[in-house]
Amino acid sequence: MGPIRFGTSGWRAVLAEEFTFGNARRVITAIGRVLAEDGRKGELVLVGFDTRFLASRFAQEASRILAAAGFAVEVSNRPIPTPVLAFEIRRRKAAGAVNFTASHNPPQYLGIKFSTSDGAPALPETTERIERWIAEIPDAAPPAPDAVTSFDPVPPYLEDLGRKVDAGAVARGNPRFCLDFRYGTSSGFLDGYLAHAGVEIARLHEKPDPLFGGQSPQCGEKELVELGARVRADGARLGLSCDGDADRFGVCDEQGRYVQPNEILALLAEDLLGRKKLKGGIARSVATTHALDAIAARHGVPLYETPVGFKYIGEKLIAGEIVFGGEESAGLTIAGHVPEKDGILADLLVAEMCGARGRTLAELGKELEAAIGPFLSRRIDLPLSSQAREALARHRSSAPERLAGRRVASVNRIDGLKLILDDGSWILVRESGTEPVARVYVEASSSERVDALAAAAQELLKA
Repeated sequence: MGPIRFGTSGWRAVLAEEFTFGNARRVITAIGRVLAEDGRKGELVLVGFDTRFLASRFAQEASRILAAAGFAVEVSNRPIPTPVLAFEIRRRKAAGAVNFTASHNPPQYLGIKFSTSDGAPALPETTERIERWIAEIPDAAPPAPDAVTSFDPVPPYLEDLGRKVDAGAVARGNPRFCLDFRYGTSSGFLDGYLAHAGVEIARLHEKPDPLFGGQSPQCGEKELVELGARVRADGARLGLSCDGDADRFGVCDEQGRYVQPNEILALLAEDLLGRKKLKGGIARSVATTHALDAIAARHGVPLYETPVGFKYIGEKLIAGEIVFGGEESAGLTIAGHVPEKDGILADLLVAEMCGARGRTLAELGKELEAAIGPFLSRRIDLPLSSQAREALARHRSSAPERLAGRRVASVNRIDGLKLILDDGSWILVRESGTEPVARVYVEASSSERVDALAAAAQELLKA
């Protein structure tokens, strides 16, 4: 068994193999020691959990460990979305929070996300300190089974959403919305707001299930086929979904067509800067659509590029440099909200945008494409063999001069290897921080160019 490492979004592992109560106790003990080193002993630490097998038991165990270490601890009284826990950190002025979730990973995984006092995912300098402490803790004794104080996260978060999403615009035209909760934590939050707005709701996969109905907890295109069919059958305005811990969004338009996250990010950025007239920068990860660059230029605001991992976008939000941040893996936040991706907020902003503009999502997409041009994106996940890893390392040190019949205009090594070609198309290859795969991202102005770039990327990893 190797050392415990934090990836781009916490530590994740397979239950009963690496993710055991013994290892979880080591991680929580290490988090407590880092907080104590930072002078936070005695302060409030929040603990949450998702709908996965034993997640609530792990949360109770963690609460007792942190309480024994001298912290005031409260655990959520129900499965809690990651962004809601981030909101509670800021609202309650907590020293930080631990969430037992593996987000979109398969059901056999569980994980630990640690967020700091600003509500953002812990940065590498913090997680590296945690990892050093873990290595020094061979095992941590189980704590005494004392009672743990709980908190209800629903009312404060829904009240806050009411200040950020226009319920009148959401309800304009008496629409119907279809919701797919993916058996996860968004139930009670996404539908809670829409019920308050007075719209009709159809619910799918609402009951929590550790096995996610034998499906994936993700909310991507292949997972939302049933939602799209329900949208068409009901004549709904939109189909809205979140992944297991509700930090990612999934949207189907009025035709039941799954809308790619990059398209949603571009539409919402344009709505924020255009209709809402907000002024401020846009941040995107290195893997995210350059449509956001075009929108930033269109409105005369700065565009910031970050490594993959929403914590880096969160830094820009905390610094007050941006009003909108997004990443291609369906993550979004806005100024005045938490420095963490929030799928619930993203879904509701799409509902508000359609109602306020009096347009379908498909119509809004065509209008934006006419204004900034087409941006077609694709992501491919490839097994990361030792040979592929070596090939990627070689190309990072000596990038090719041509790719897919075009000249390489610039090379970006902020995270992986990104080659920007002379026609504005680009390719990014990087190692995943959560899975043993290579992430390949491509973007171009036509499907033919996307196909050519995708093929060229696979050849790069074979070289």
